[in-house]
Amino acid sequence: MDIISIVYVNAVSWFLALFGILLPILLIFRAIGLTGFQEVTRFERGRSFYYRLNPATKIALGLVVTTICAITIWWIGLIVTVLLLATYANLNNGRRKLALGLYLTFATAIGSMWTLAPYTPYSILDTAFHTTVLRSIWTWPSYFGIMGYQPNLTLQGIYYGFQVATRFTAVILSALILVMTSTPSEILRTLSKLKVPIPLTFALIVAMRTIPRVFDAISISFNVQLMRGLGANANSLTRVFYYIPGAIGAIIPVMVYLLRGAKNIAISADTRAFRAFPTRTYMYDISFSRSDYTMIGIMIAGLALSVVAILLGFGRTIGYQGF
Repeated sequence: MDIISIVYVNAVSWFLALFGILLPILLIFRAIGLTGFQEVTRFERGRSFYYRLNPATKIALGLVVTTICAITIWWIGLIVTVLLLATYANLNNGRRKLALGLYLTFATAIGSMWTLAPYTPYSILDTAFHTTVLRSIWTWPSYFGIMGYQPNLTLQGIYYGFQVATRFTAVILSALILVMTSTPSEILRTLSKLKVPIPLTFALIVAMRTIPRVFDAISISFNVQLMRGLGANANSLTRVFYYIPGAIGAIIPVMVYLLRGAKNIAISADTRAFRAFPTRTYMYDISFSRSDYTMIGIMIAGLALSVVAILLGFGRTIGYQGF
């Protein structure tokens, strides 16, 4: 092999290897941005369908979506993803939420697919697609084996990674619906009624309140670094490469911010006599409405259709299920 061929093979190999890393990062930092992550991880008051649902119904929705995606063929998970993504248009600032959900879904699908495609052993692909003939579309240089890569990137490996990715996207979208349309207090009261252990409930509520603040702190720290000259000489194409050192530089300020916030949360819990009594009463009760019964009916229908699909052979059986 001449020097030109060697350079070509290595250049294309590194482009393909970095594709699954840089494209999701580009979508996260440029298309979604830290502001976008704040929007999809914090509650905003609204009056549309999801905002009228009991948090218990939205928790059940997440469980049902997870069950459907886990027991059925991949394209059913893809259909559920598309349907959930379409309902984002019904949220506050629906067009913006729909665009953010689309970018997040695409970034998750590409990242998940490219995480599995080069690494999946041929034995798993042989079993999953019920074939011993794998179609190679690229041969990696031998030193890529140090990183765990299989000798060849196969078409079946890409198919397999995409199919697995479709099981993640729907679950993420359903979980974000709960976060964006329910207050932490509502979720706390709901989980208390469901007899979920208090330590687990408290950890979940703290996480819901902390995640948007983390993105806010990262955004402030990153903007301060930009004001100090980070990436000042970069153009629109190379500026994305400054996001990673900017995010690394924000780690220590964000950790300090979180530690201070943890102290304030502890003081707040003590002053409100958290866990001073085995049970607690609440001023506002959360009841089920007509919207809840409508959603419950949709979930039951979805589970019934999933059972029918499994009986027809569209479940997670061993063997080739078709792309």
